[in-house]
Amino acid sequence: MTDRVEVRKTYKLFVGGAFPRSESGRTYEVVAADGTFLANAAKGSRKDGRDAVLAARKGFGAWSAATAYNRGQVLYRVAEIMEGRSAQFASDVMAAEGLDAEAAARQVEAAIDRWVWYAGWTDKLAQVLGSANQVAGPYFNFSVPEPTGVVVAVAPQDSSLLGLVSVIAPIVATGSTVIVIASTARPLPAITLTEALATSDVPGGAINVLTGDPAEIMPWLASHADVNALDLTGVTDADLAVTLERDAAGTVKRVRGPQADHDWYATPSLSRLRSFVETKTVWHPMGT
Repeated sequence: MTDRVEVRKTYKLFVGGAFPRSESGRTYEVVAADGTFLANAAKGSRKDGRDAVLAARKGFGAWSAATAYNRGQVLYRVAEIMEGRSAQFASDVMAAEGLDAEAAARQVEAAIDRWVWYAGWTDKLAQVLGSANQVAGPYFNFSVPEPTGVVVAVAPQDSSLLGLVSVIAPIVATGSTVIVIASTARPLPAITLTEALATSDVPGGAINVLTGDPAEIMPWLASHADVNALDLTGVTDADLAVTLERDAAGTVKRVRGPQADHDWYATPSLSRLRSFVETKTVWHPMGT
């Protein structure tokens, strides 16, 4: 009996619910924690970034218009699919981060639980972040949180799955859409996540995942007029972070700064949810 040839996976980007190759045709080598070759991942370009912005903007209307309860259902469905593929996620995390089986399984479980945690907040944000305000006069006055829009995020470089989910989930939970650049050295768990997203109820364009170098892609997205906010959590170059914040100021974007040495296993606060909502104040006369 002859040995069968292994069927190797072609690693692509995830944009608008589809799996395109990088328009540049470039790839880069991904190696395991011990230096062993794992795969060639697509090296996203600034053109891929612009395509992702178009997809995210196109998907924003339907995603932001969905009921908060429905968004919670969609996020919970992602957790369900990840649960069914937990062994594959654990294998990817083991290879990427050099963890043993127990530690990798713990990270996968925490990532699944993180989806569920944010899914539970989708229909509670308005009550917690909004308010009914007292005013002098015959009016009702309400403050209501609304999604910021298109958010570009850089995932943590060290936590290939849990950190990634912890960045993505709060953005889409608010009704915003996201373009995330996965960990450059450890992108394979993010690529496996895109396969789970594609077979879930997440609408095309709500979540877009690029692989490659943030230093190449992010400057173009930071100044892009159709991007509403930046999450620089995974930016490790201090000079690059300053440049991106300066470029974002030209179009008055919200910016969440880099976050080094974060404990991703800690119970999250509402900070990330609060970062990507805008507060709309509504006045309404009494008695009409």
